Amino acid sequence: MDKFRSHQAQLIAAALAASAATAGLIASYNAYTRRAKRKDLNEEVLQSIQSKGSNFNFQKLLDPQLSNPENGALTESENLYDEGLIREQLARNYAFFGEEGMRKVRGGTVVVVGCGGVGSWAAVMLARSGVSKIRLVDFDYVTLSSLNRHATALLEDVGTPKVECVERTLKSIAKWVEVDARIDVWRKEEGGVLLEGADWVIDAIDNIQTKVDLLKYCSDNSIKVFASMGAGAKCDPTRVQISDISYTIYDPLARSVRRRLRLLGVSSGIPVVYSTEVPGDVKLLPLDEEEFKKGPVKELGVFDDFRVRILPVLGPLPSIFGLHIATYIICELANKPIMNPLPIKARRKLYERLWRDLLHREEKLAGHTIKSVIAFQSQKKLHVHISSLFSRIPLDEEDVTLIFEDIYRGRSVLPPHEVPTKPALVRWDLSQPLTLENCVVMEEKDTLKHIQSWRERLQNTDNNTTLFSPTEVWGIQVEEVVKKRAQEIKKVQEWRAY
Repeated sequence: MDKFRSHQAQLIAAALAASAATAGLIASYNAYTRRAKRKDLNEEVLQSIQSKGSNFNFQKLLDPQLSNPENGALTESENLYDEGLIREQLARNYAFFGEEGMRKVRGGTVVVVGCGGVGSWAAVMLARSGVSKIRLVDFDYVTLSSLNRHATALLEDVGTPKVECVERTLKSIAKWVEVDARIDVWRKEEGGVLLEGADWVIDAIDNIQTKVDLLKYCSDNSIKVFASMGAGAKCDPTRVQISDISYTIYDPLARSVRRRLRLLGVSSGIPVVYSTEVPGDVKLLPLDEEEFKKGPVKELGVFDDFRVRILPVLGPLPSIFGLHIATYIICELANKPIMNPLPIKARRKLYERLWRDLLHREEKLAGHTIKSVIAFQSQKKLHVHISSLFSRIPLDEEDVTLIFEDIYRGRSVLPPHEVPTKPALVRWDLSQPLTLENCVVMEEKDTLKHIQSWRERLQNTDNNTTLFSPTEVWGIQVEEVVKKRAQEIKKVQEWRAY
């Protein structure tokens, strides 16, 4: 028996060794064929260039050892990139937009104002997509904290201008791109100089007043502009979207910019990228007490008119904003625009219905329950606080969206907290005014039970009982959920105040 087992073990070991040897041979063969194919491809490219009579030194371009001028780096005349190579590099874009579309893209001029986490990524993708003239405008310098989000800055770039980092990368990606790097601040008094010749302007500024001035200037002078709103304190990439500035919600920066532009006569017509995400405990302002101890806050800024902000930023989010911007502008340049950007995931009609139904529900309650309560007040001398309603309610569509999407996650407050077939909003405590904290999501049929329970309670109320307790109808667990959501709303309101 032992001899049999020993023989079996030897067979297994031999089989494993043979398998390993076979796998090694296959891997070696695959590596060899890949090297051969790569060599053949390089030879085909070189032959193609030579057949077209190009004097471009492709080998110098490929060999990093030749990047030093002392080693025979590309001369200025050799740096005139061969058209065949350009078209090969942009082959996928040509396949997407076609000849005419790419002619327009390559003939476009884009000015990027603000070359930080958003603007740097937008600039890189514009260059990769074929835009041949890019002007970079930014006064700021790379810091260590810039490296978590900047598209081109390296550790050795700390202390150097951001526009120079972006310029270096763009020229290394696309030899034919004309990059005009300006270490400067955009100011409305001399704004036309930096925007001259622009087909599109990218606003990637995080200072509100300068952003408003730039957008107003572009609007007055019929310059196409795309604005980035706040990427700070956000982490959910599924909430990032493109919209007209008039449709933005939940974004304090967008809200402030939108209101200031309206006062200046600009209410719409500016595409923006923004996030509908409501951050949790993350705050943008004020500065920590330690920052104030460093000296006068005004002295912490590079310029007097640029406010100092502590911005908690998750690096990928600014890059997503920048990629949204680049995609939109490239499609516009190619005359193949994004026809129907989905505002708030195409659910605006749902939010409008929720708001409208809530209004009607409140009007019905105010229409005959207030009369009943007044009668009870005179008979029983009860003190009941009912919100009076005329044609409006104290919540707008943005509040409705907040309650439904971000507070209750599109689910009913009632167990098992499923997505309602026909969702509805209703006051939780019908004896208290309608507020953000006192509004919950239910299935529409459950709102009927909710309101009916209150009416029955009104009819049976005497001097020794409270007017209405929703906990008695739905239980203590639901009450705890409502309290928890109310705390979340308070945090949102604090965030909105910044």
